[in-house]
Amino acid sequence: MASYLEIAREIAQEAGALLLRYFHRRVGFELKGEFDLVTEADHAAEALIMERLRSHFPTHAIVAEESGGARSSSDYCWYVDPLDGTTNFAHGFPVFCVSLALAEGGRLRCGVIYDPLHQELFEAERGAGATLNGRRIRVSQTARLSDSLLATGFPSRKRHLNVNVHFYYQVAMVSHGVRRAGSAALDLAYVACGRLDAFWEFGLNSWDMAAGVLLVEEAGGTVTDMTGGEVRLGGPHVLADNGRVHEELVGLFGEIFAGRFRTPLPAIGR
Repeated sequence: MASYLEIAREIAQEAGALLLRYFHRRVGFELKGEFDLVTEADHAAEALIMERLRSHFPTHAIVAEESGGARSSSDYCWYVDPLDGTTNFAHGFPVFCVSLALAEGGRLRCGVIYDPLHQELFEAERGAGATLNGRRIRVSQTARLSDSLLATGFPSRKRHLNVNVHFYYQVAMVSHGVRRAGSAALDLAYVACGRLDAFWEFGLNSWDMAAGVLLVEEAGGTVTDMTGGEVRLGGPHVLADNGRVHEELVGLFGEIFAGRFRTPLPAIGR
């Protein structure tokens, strides 16, 4: 019998191939609320994934972005993001992926993130490490925040209430820079393989982060909330990094949470 990871891999790759067909057609989008975008590709990919998971694991619970999923009394729960980076996808910006993760008894067991445009398959299994296209990956060895490249994201809804702009600016001023590519799952995968040294964000959903959290942990990194406490799926915020810059980042975030800013915002002039 195929392993959970093998089946997740097959499903993610099939859904990714479906997304590519829609991407090259440049499909339109609808709005979920005032700002959240959704495309027919989101719905089609999620329907495919849900059907495949129910076929293989009819008793498992599923939590998915578009449908909410089907819960059950099973100890097993799948977290499904059929298209992470929908806004990018809808505008033809080439940064998006499929993300699948399985938890058993609340503990992440395996996860897959697939980027169909670049044909990059990130996989992790609890206790077995993390890979990119079958090759073992590890987090970076960067030891100082001043030498680090980081990533973050901003919500599509209620951006005017989101405090992350303060964190973005302060971190950008003391590092090599902060990237905002629009796919939390890929940002986490890039921390796992050493392309980024750290990632943080507020208000991620469980399906946004489940596979990526396991990838970073299995690649030797550290994942907590932004105060250094235990992270939980769907919690208020997350910090994932290579472990070497973790203490420095938590210290900086503590200052910002307290309203202390190392670098004042520049004045606007003409």
